[in-house]
Amino acid sequence: MAMNNKLACYSDPADHYSHRVRLVLAEKGVDAQIIDVDPQRCPPQLAEVNPYASVPTFVDRDLALYESTVIMEYLEERYPHPALLPVYPVARANTRLLVHRIQRDWCRLVDQIGERRVAEAAKVQARKELRESLTGVSPVFADKPYFLSEELSLVDCCLLPILWRLPSLGIELPRAAKPLLDYMERNFVREAFQVSLSDVERRMR
Repeated sequence: MAMNNKLACYSDPADHYSHRVRLVLAEKGVDAQIIDVDPQRCPPQLAEVNPYASVPTFVDRDLALYESTVIMEYLEERYPHPALLPVYPVARANTRLLVHRIQRDWCRLVDQIGERRVAEAAKVQARKELRESLTGVSPVFADKPYFLSEELSLVDCCLLPILWRLPSLGIELPRAAKPLLDYMERNFVREAFQVSLSDVERRMR
C-alpha cells in the first residue's frame, strides 16, 4: 500500500501527535498518502513497518519513522522549504527546547485528559492545570505572530493541534488569554492548517 515509491503517513484522525505531522506535511506541501488508522485495530501493513504498531508512522520508500518529533525533523531536512527551524544553531536549539517543553508540560496533560483509564478527578485537575498554564503563557503571544517567533516553526506545529482540541477537552480559555486566542484565530484559518485537519478534527469545533 505504502511501498510503491509513494510517501505515506499512518495517522490516527483524532490524535494530536498525528495532527502535528499532518500539519508539517501541509505546510511544506508534501503530497503524502494519509492512511487513517484506528489505534485499537492495527492494520497488518503498519505492523510490518513499525514494531510498535504506533501512530503516527511515516513511510518514505524503505524508510519507516514512528516518533512524531523524529518524523517532523526528518521532513524538515528532507523538504527544507519553507523552513520550520531557524538557520542558526542557538535558535534551532531553543526551538527544539520549546518543542520538548510543550511535550513535557502540555502534551502530558492532554494525554491524561483523553486517557479512559484515568480517574475523573485526575482529569478535572489536568484540565485546570492546562487552562491555567496556557492562560499564564498567553502574554508572550502579544509580541510576535507565532510562538516566540516571526516565522511559523515546528513549535507552532506542536502547539496548534493541542489548541484546536481545547473545546473537545472541556477547556475554555478566559478573556485574559486574548493574545493566545488571537494567535489561535490567525492560525486556524491558515490554508495549510485547514488542509491538515481530518474529518474527525473538523467536528471538534
